[in-house]
Amino acid sequence: MKKLFIIFAVLCLAAPAMAADWNFYGSARFATFYSSVDKDIPGDNDTINRLQWAQQGNSRLGATVVVNDQIGGGFEYGTGVNLRKLYGTYTFGGGSELLIGQTYTPLGSYFYSNSVFDGDGDLLGIGQFYNGRQAMVQWKTGGLKIAGIQPNIPGDLDSSIDDPTTPEDETTVGYAVDIFLPKLEASYQFKGDAWFFDIGGGFQTYGLDYFQGNDPTITSYVVTGGGGMNFGAFYLNLGANYGQNYGNYGAYNPSLAGLPAIQTSAAIVNQDTVDNTSYGALAVLGFNLSDTWTVEAGYGYQYAELDLDGPAGDGESVQQFYLNATINIAPGFFVVPEVGMASYDYVDGRFAGEGDPNPGLWYAGAKWQINF
Repeated sequence: MKKLFIIFAVLCLAAPAMAADWNFYGSARFATFYSSVDKDIPGDNDTINRLQWAQQGNSRLGATVVVNDQIGGGFEYGTGVNLRKLYGTYTFGGGSELLIGQTYTPLGSYFYSNSVFDGDGDLLGIGQFYNGRQAMVQWKTGGLKIAGIQPNIPGDLDSSIDDPTTPEDETTVGYAVDIFLPKLEASYQFKGDAWFFDIGGGFQTYGLDYFQGNDPTITSYVVTGGGGMNFGAFYLNLGANYGQNYGNYGAYNPSLAGLPAIQTSAAIVNQDTVDNTSYGALAVLGFNLSDTWTVEAGYGYQYAELDLDGPAGDGESVQQFYLNATINIAPGFFVVPEVGMASYDYVDGRFAGEGDPNPGLWYAGAKWQINF
């Protein structure tokens, strides 16, 4: 009886799957890099040499699904069995599409760089604003995307907000989050035969409801622009971003080779909001030598500054240079050797001791990738 039940369950699951067109895919990605980091942080000035020989976290296995002319979807899992994508789509008669679920947001769909260090870093968070894959409801028509996205709110709320049971608890300064809107994003892409141009923007706001004192509002926004052109075998991509409180928004903020990321979130001083202004830019130049070889060089820069007087408001930055080559060995199999340098510049006083910490690193190695 148990075997019959298992067979029946398998047939029930397989029946709807057989009616749809399932296109499975996978991507195995392996990093082989050597990096040397000069921390240049007071109390920790050691140089750290590290070999990375590991499968990248963005290796993946997934599928796209077409049920009929209107219904579709897809899923994607990464290493450690982490969910990267899971969404469904409905296509209207006029060609516009409604998407529900988790995938790349309108502002998380830009990849102007092919830098492969740091797990296909692509200068994300270093000149390229990136919001990743989020749960959302998105409407798309032509080059326009508009989405309501799951808000990014603090996850470490003070436990004192939970029904105080003693008079002492009532005087504790804790907070809850008041939020009434999803994160909102929109983007539009113009494109021609040899060029494209992207513009986009995002907005999020929520309040902190304190037991005592002010109830500050943390508002985040971003405006992005960029594009690219082909000149025969050459291509050029440029991008820029400007906004406020990226960390509260949930923007990606890299920590290259284990160095601390720059500060991009608002600060709460005396129960009031101190906003953080950020901006960045990148430039990428490439040359297609042949169907087998592509050479690319790029530079990215990101800056963030709290609206404070004194050293704490001086701002922090990160920048990265790189040179790489994509070598196609066989269809679906390629190697990308890359060399590069990166540096951070932190505000005085962030770490114990005196001085202006400005750690840097250089790296060399390759990413190996097989798509199947």
